[in-house]
Amino acid sequence: MTYHETISNIIEEKKQQLIEISDQIWGFAETRYEEFHSTELLCTKLEEEGFQVQHEVDGIKTAFIGSYGSGSPVIAILGEYDALFGLSQKSGVAVKEELASGGNGHGCGHNLLGVGSLAAAIAIRYYMEQNGLKGTVKYYGCPAEEGGGGKAFMARAGVFQDVDIAFTWHPWDENLAYNATMLATCQAYFKFKGKSSHASFNPHLGRSALDAVELMNVGANFLREHIIPEARLHYAITNTGGLAPNVVQAEAEVLYKLRAPKMHQVKEILERIYNVAEGAALMTGTEVEIQFDAASADLIPNITLGTLMHDQFTKIGAVSYTKEEFDFAEAMQATFSEEQKNVIYKKSGKVISETVNPYSVETGFLAGSTDVGDVSWLVPTGQIYVTTCAFGSPFHSWQLVAQGKSSIAHKGMLLAGKVIAASAIEVMQNPELIQKAKDEHKEQLEGKVYKSLIPAETKPKPLKQSNC
Repeated sequence: MTYHETISNIIEEKKQQLIEISDQIWGFAETRYEEFHSTELLCTKLEEEGFQVQHEVDGIKTAFIGSYGSGSPVIAILGEYDALFGLSQKSGVAVKEELASGGNGHGCGHNLLGVGSLAAAIAIRYYMEQNGLKGTVKYYGCPAEEGGGGKAFMARAGVFQDVDIAFTWHPWDENLAYNATMLATCQAYFKFKGKSSHASFNPHLGRSALDAVELMNVGANFLREHIIPEARLHYAITNTGGLAPNVVQAEAEVLYKLRAPKMHQVKEILERIYNVAEGAALMTGTEVEIQFDAASADLIPNITLGTLMHDQFTKIGAVSYTKEEFDFAEAMQATFSEEQKNVIYKKSGKVISETVNPYSVETGFLAGSTDVGDVSWLVPTGQIYVTTCAFGSPFHSWQLVAQGKSSIAHKGMLLAGKVIAASAIEVMQNPELIQKAKDEHKEQLEGKVYKSLIPAETKPKPLKQSNC
């Protein structure tokens, strides 16, 4: 029996338990640094499977590490389990319908991500025991990927220092090991303080914090023309100062998110945004308090590990789907915008991806961000993308949430676990692969040393809810 068959048997044996855990996490829909039920569920399962669990890593209540084995090599499996604000949606229906008014939802599939990685860690653990394989497998429970930089805070604390190789995956609408970079990012709050006054009797006595927020946004819009085209500026007004238009708003706040290809570019552009905020405060006679929130580094792909994971993916193969699954996927695609449908048509018009895409050593680019980037600066990191939804499904959308408990999603989650486990066992049995990945990683860094974008005084925290 090959190790692929052994891994598959282990995961299939635990299939129903894993699906139930994923579905429960989908139901919890807990957002950044508040994933308490999800954390408890994952930790309990790890302990049941013989892992030693370290809770509240670096003082983060929803970060943890489950370890099995001892000595080298140390293989990290990265798991996520946070949801997104405001994406509550019923499952299994091709119509937008909230499950809970104003609730949250897994619009990026992290309920699947965390459990697919859990499946991999469990399979590796039993294979090690059955075959006397030496080394350590660690499941890293990483909170707050969605803007909270959980892995970045963990990286800053040095929790990945003893790791040799890291593996992870992400739910997707195709099957591939993608050799691609991603954007570094950070976000900060800008809280303006002014002076309230009657907006009609004596507006001249007031100093509007809301005016300052609006002027900052105007300034940032002009700044967009004068930064590198690959950079992105996003913002959300988190406090408009209240609901009374006849009061000059004494407080207002805006949260900015900045992305750029490299960390040093993010840092440089952030300083310019700070200047825009100071200018807005000066123009309005208000004060501004800047509170850094979170950040993550650009992603450094590793061709050695990418090639390995593609080979394992190809050997295991993609999954097939039933007529009912195709019908559900088609119903979901019917809800997409015309622009999204055009994308599907141009990319071959498939309904669900049933093949593994070819691997390219030519480095590509994804215009998103991930705190996996911080890990990739510290250790060679391999990542795959696995089909868990209808082809063309927009992420961070109600459609993605609606598919999060589907059999399509479950199949992809279990497949991801098998590919990651096979990749980990391959490097554990062939130490020369680990050294090759490390040599490549060192060459990629070109002497640069990782330094987190997060200031030392900044602590991880839940995202403030909007009161605009």
